[in-house]
Amino acid sequence: MTKTAQKVLLSGIQPTGRPHIGNYFGAMRQFVELQKAHQCYFMIVDYHALNFVQDAKVMQENILNLALDYLAIGLDPKQAVIFKQSDVPQHAELAWIFDTITTMPYLERAHAYKDAEAKGKELSVGTFNYPMLMAADILLYDTDVVPVGADQKQHVEYTRDTAEKFNRIFGDAFKLPEPMIVKDVAVVPGIDGKKMSKSYNNTIPLFATDAEIEKAVMGIVTDSSGGVPKNVYEIHKLFRTEAELADLYKQNEGKYKNLKDALIGDIKKFIGPMRERREAFTKDIPAVLKILKTGGEKAKAVAEAKMEVVKERIGVKLY
Repeated sequence: MTKTAQKVLLSGIQPTGRPHIGNYFGAMRQFVELQKAHQCYFMIVDYHALNFVQDAKVMQENILNLALDYLAIGLDPKQAVIFKQSDVPQHAELAWIFDTITTMPYLERAHAYKDAEAKGKELSVGTFNYPMLMAADILLYDTDVVPVGADQKQHVEYTRDTAEKFNRIFGDAFKLPEPMIVKDVAVVPGIDGKKMSKSYNNTIPLFATDAEIEKAVMGIVTDSSGGVPKNVYEIHKLFRTEAELADLYKQNEGKYKNLKDALIGDIKKFIGPMRERREAFTKDIPAVLKILKTGGEKAKAVAEAKMEVVKERIGVKLY
């Protein structure tokens, strides 16, 4: 099967800080295998990140670091399009068009809005409206599948709703994408037992130093009521099979430090090769930037073609 005949897959990560093992097992790990069997677009979604990162120097550093992370985990620019969202202005353009057919009550059902409202937080228009930019991200490329965590299905549902509504009002222009959910790892727990998230400050960084790994694992909250520390085990089974862990946890029942030490060793062994690849790419930053620029040019060509169809459908294309 040629690349052109393969299904189109798109995913993106916000450059809001260091990725953690939750990002890796929840999404990034899949990317490496998926790029072999799909036409893949992997974005650095920097415009989404503007809702959280509003310092130019920090944003630049975050974007470059995420590009290095993508390459270090094994993404191959010869197999996939790796690009920066802001290099393709059609994302913001299409999001505005979607805004015009979207109601505020509909957006108020989004998880981000509900979470902020429950916490009494003031929400930016960008955060309130992020489902429409996300829909544009996905629909510009005639995406067939979007890898998401089990708790992120709503993102794809919003996109499908928006595509259906546009097609109904203006005529067919968009495919309806499907979510692709990893069966074994849906939600990765953090060191406190909640979902691993930068906003909870409960992560284990993907490219952590040995000292950082040790500090994070030793900080995992344990429940003293049973012999198996649930939070340690839930993270540990990302690195070993449950069959392998059965003996280890039986032999060390109630010995939480031993189990944490074993987890530390497994994480170091797993992260080590990726950390070495990342250090190698860091020595040639111009080459990394060229990969992003070339990817942006490829993505923009596809997005421009789709926007010509959209403009014709909505009636603004006169010449």
